[in-house]
Amino acid sequence: MRVKVLSRNPDDYVRETKLDLQRVPRNYDPALHPFEVAREYTRALNATKLERVFAKPFLSSLDGHRDGVNCMAKHPKSLSTVLSGACDGEVKIWNLTKRQCIRTIQAHEGFVRGMCVRFCGTSFFTVGDDKTVKQWKMESPEYGEEEEPIHTILGKTVYTGIDHHWKEPVFATCGHQVDIWDEQRTSPKCSLTWGFDSISSVKFNPIETYLLGSCASDRNIVLYDMRKSTPLKKVILNMRTNTLCWNPMEAFIFTAANEDYNLYTFDMRFLESPVMVHMDHVSAVLDVDYSPTGKEFVSASFDKSIRIFPVEKGHSREVYHTKRMQHVITVKWTLDNKYILCGSDEMNIRLWKANASEKLGVLAPRERAAMNYNQKLKEKFQFHPQIRRIAQHRHLPKSIYGQIKEQRIMREARRRKELNRRKHSKPGSVPFVPERKKHIVAVVK
Repeated sequence: MRVKVLSRNPDDYVRETKLDLQRVPRNYDPALHPFEVAREYTRALNATKLERVFAKPFLSSLDGHRDGVNCMAKHPKSLSTVLSGACDGEVKIWNLTKRQCIRTIQAHEGFVRGMCVRFCGTSFFTVGDDKTVKQWKMESPEYGEEEEPIHTILGKTVYTGIDHHWKEPVFATCGHQVDIWDEQRTSPKCSLTWGFDSISSVKFNPIETYLLGSCASDRNIVLYDMRKSTPLKKVILNMRTNTLCWNPMEAFIFTAANEDYNLYTFDMRFLESPVMVHMDHVSAVLDVDYSPTGKEFVSASFDKSIRIFPVEKGHSREVYHTKRMQHVITVKWTLDNKYILCGSDEMNIRLWKANASEKLGVLAPRERAAMNYNQKLKEKFQFHPQIRRIAQHRHLPKSIYGQIKEQRIMREARRRKELNRRKHSKPGSVPFVPERKKHIVAVVK
């Protein structure tokens, strides 16, 4: 039996002196090209540039409201149907394929504070400033019939939010307290309260459907279990939380939109510190909604922009704005993961692409293969300085750009002050507080 032993001759790759040229081993395999990496880098650079060239996310504007759009709701069964409520009490149902309003209802006197669609999609609920909860049919009334609600519940206080259970005929409203209602009854089957302040938002968990989360104006985020008559626990932040949204893929994860310009992603089992702090907005964050994949969420802010954040990253991957768009009050991510809807102060609902440079319509097989290849190249070279710079560059309105610079200076000043204090104090007297724990005041169980 012949045995062939691998042997390496040091003369082939070791330099005799430091001044010698570096000896590079050559691969003579014709299948491997010596300039393959250089070629792929050029292709990745071109793909990144073209992605920015074709990034045109704005699709259309749905106008028809006569006052600012205050809330929106998605239809659970129909991708092309979306509902919106305005500050003058008007509710509109839109057809997104035709991009037109198919029905208008004068639902309330004063603001429409919240709305939600029943899990089967046959009816929807609205709450308003006139202290009423109304249930409406999704279909338009027959010819000659009047536009009237199926049920009307008159409450004692103003309701500020509503959400429907994902599987049962149960819904929750919030205002002075969180009320759990059965659809067949005119009085709440249980009322949950912790503290004495007004509650601005309530949301059911889509996976563990008996769990609820609510945000109150005394800076609390409170978690409830519908099976118990008492709240579970609450976390108190430095500033008020406007709303929260549960991750549709991970039962314990939720993201809260805060007045201090940040968003906080929490694991409800460990509320002592958030999983991630998302910082990019330059004004109060008013609304947040998850994508159906649970990997990203979109946020609406008072700074006249909306941003898309990956769940595990602290900075946004995309920022959308137009010259005419004012303070964005509500935002929704459609259930096919392709589009984003936002409602703002100046009476318009805007439709955006979730992926700014995505081509809409049918893709040819070669086109799809080229797109996938370019995507892999961009991922391979994403940390290269030049490609990273082009991929991350965004044009911003002058006001936002100025505020970002100002906040950067303020953060740097705070950091410098802390360093100086630590330098001139007794060792250990000024503790290091991580960014995630700076914004949490207390957790009460």
